[in-house]
Amino acid sequence: MIQVTKTLMLDERALEETFVRASGPGGQNVNKVETAVLLRLNLDRAGLPPPVRARLEKLAGKRLTLEGEVLITSQQHRTQERNRAEAMAALIRLIQRAAIAPVRRVATKPSFGSKLRRLEEKAHRARIKRGRGGGAERE
Repeated sequence: MIQVTKTLMLDERALEETFVRASGPGGQNVNKVETAVLLRLNLDRAGLPPPVRARLEKLAGKRLTLEGEVLITSQQHRTQERNRAEAMAALIRLIQRAAIAPVRRVATKPSFGSKLRRLEEKAHRARIKRGRGGGAERE
């Protein structure tokens, strides 16, 4: 099990790593060593609570496949190990963001002072605009 938050654990069996050849840094190694990492998280096997899974699916966006897998790629580094660590860190950050429930906004009434300030500003604007008009009558 992989610890994501204090209360949320991720089943390792839901993860699958694949290594492919990467573009980018590496010199001649790029053409012969598979350093890029494709990390797949199967959401059905991950064991996430339904609200967290729903938020994760929304946050994943294009990284969510039709099979219900989140696909994270990393090819920034020259070694498999660093790319693996980077991909895992990116996945954990994504799940941690999904684990935070949004705070419900409580609608409040505007204060008496804010109503007065709004009306004063409206009256001030009206006086400014009234003073602009005129054309022929002003001369």
